[in-house]
Amino acid sequence: MTTITTAEIKALRDETGLSIMQCKKALEDAGGDKEKARIMLQKKGGEIAAKKGDRTLGSGTVSAYIHASGNIATMVELSCETDFVAKNPEFQAIARDIAMQVAATNPSFLKREDISEEDRNKVAETFKTEVEDKPKDMQEKILAGKVDSYFADKVLLEQAFIKNPDQKIIDLVNGAVQKFGERTEIRRFARFSVSE
Repeated sequence: MTTITTAEIKALRDETGLSIMQCKKALEDAGGDKEKARIMLQKKGGEIAAKKGDRTLGSGTVSAYIHASGNIATMVELSCETDFVAKNPEFQAIARDIAMQVAATNPSFLKREDISEEDRNKVAETFKTEVEDKPKDMQEKILAGKVDSYFADKVLLEQAFIKNPDQKIIDLVNGAVQKFGERTEIRRFARFSVSE
């Protein structure tokens, strides 16, 4: 059995923001491998979020971010179950980080389900010429891959988090669920830009 030091637990806790006990258990389960433990915690966060998916979102916070240039501003509504969590400074910091993400990346959709069939077809038409010279039996698969790749950058929940590219925005939200013990989700966002 691998001995887990307090420093290793603290380092993982500082990185994830989760409780000491969760970090210790993950490190023990991962045999002391910090990266593996971090991945296990992310996976567990997704499982916890799925279990809490039917709970009512009765509270939340709205966070705004204005870029230093004054040319871009965003607002994000991050919902949760109770005022107790909504007023937590760490919860509000997550909402602000997501607002900053929206300012930096300008997503078009919150989740993949928001993409209309019309939008998918327009993008597919654009990429059709790129796959014409490929084998007939592979064209559809390659085209689907190109369309998925294109929309991955346009869907907020699937974007890499600008402060930690190893983590996606959905992982950030699932981490909040795991940390606060409540269903949490981004309800909506808006981005304003002088140039657009």
